[in-house]
Formats: sequence, C-alpha cells, structure tokens
Amino acid sequence: MAATVPPTEMTLDELREALAPLIPANAAFDGWNEKALAMAAAELGVPANRAVLAFPGGAIEMIDAWFGAIDAGVAAAFPPDRIGAMKIRERIRALVLYRIEVMAPRKEALRRAFAILSMPQNALAAARMAWRAADRMWRLAGDTATDFNHYSKRGILSALYTSTMLVFLDDESDDLAVTTGFLDRRIDDVMRFDKWKAQWKGGGRTPSFSRFLGRLRYPAV
Repeated sequence: MAATVPPTEMTLDELREALAPLIPANAAFDGWNEKALAMAAAELGVPANRAVLAFPGGAIEMIDAWFGAIDAGVAAAFPPDRIGAMKIRERIRALVLYRIEVMAPRKEALRRAFAILSMPQNALAAARMAWRAADRMWRLAGDTATDFNHYSKRGILSALYTSTMLVFLDDESDDLAVTTGFLDRRIDDVMRFDKWKAQWKGGGRTPSFSRFLGRLRYPAV
C-alpha cells in the first residue's frame, strides 16, 4: 500500500490493509462487528459504508486481516540478518513470542476473535489462519523443505502456536512466565519428536503425526 494514497482514494484492498490494525482496539469492547469497523473507519477518515465493502465476509475477514497485519509486522521485525544469527529453536521461539507480545495489548480482542473462530462453522477458516501463521514463521526461519517435512513442520507449529495462544489468554503471570514456560516445553516436545522421527526413519517406520499433534494441543500445563 502506498503511504501517499489518501484513505478516501484507497482501493478496497488498500483500505482493508489500513483498517486491519485499527479494528482490534474497538473489537475489544464492541466485538468483531460493524460497530467496531465503523469506529476504525472514522479513525482512518473514511465512510463506514465503504469500510464494510472492504470486509464482505464480516468478522472472519476482519480477524483474518488483523492476523495478516501481524504476519507483516513479524516479517519486518525479523530481517534475515537478525534471524540468521539464531539457531532454529531460537528462531521459532522468538517468532511465536513476538506475535504474542504484539497481541498482548489487544488480549480481549484476541479472546473475542478466538471465540468466533472456535465456532464449528468457522473451523476451516481457523485452521487456514493457523496454518498460514505457521507457514510464514517457518519461511522466516529459513525453512526450504518441499517434501513431507514441509507439511509436518507446519502442522506441528500450527498446533504449538494455537495451544500457546490459548494459554496466553489465561496468563496473568508477570512477564508472561506461564506462557513462556508452556512454549518452551512444547518446543522441547518438538525437538524430541524430530530426534525420534530420525531414529524411526532408519527402521522404515512412520511416526504417528496425528498423535503428536494431539499431545501438543491438549498437554498438561
């Protein structure tokens, strides 16, 4: 989006991108609805009815756009020279924690977003958003896998990221100690899984990916 384009002259795609980071502040109080969108539009200086056109899918598209804006922010915060100096484990940990830190001031908006995404009719959209977040984090981390590992890494990180966000929503500890501890334990699980997978490859057997995802999603805190 060109910074010189006045809001009233933006295309709908540009308007969607500009509104995405503004909606959560209002969604925290009013929910992910047209009222929150209208307030964000007023802040940007565009008519509410035009803002609605940028989100024909309603709440799901607003949430999707917010998550997309966070993806863009993460990419800007972790250029190759910064993330290249880290080990893989450190890269994934830093990327997940950064996303959480960015969302922390909008925790109530995130809680409301998760309530919407948890509805059965939104299950596919929720899975797509989690997968996209995982894919972008892995790409930032430098992953170039194109075989089964491409999918297994993203599936595991999707589950790890989602479960960590759920812990974060209930975390009242200082400096997010509970969330950080949970994330570190889940990453330890992933590291053990990779080691186990390498050992099983030598025996010609395939580890249970679905069972491992279940452990990540429903572990004991």
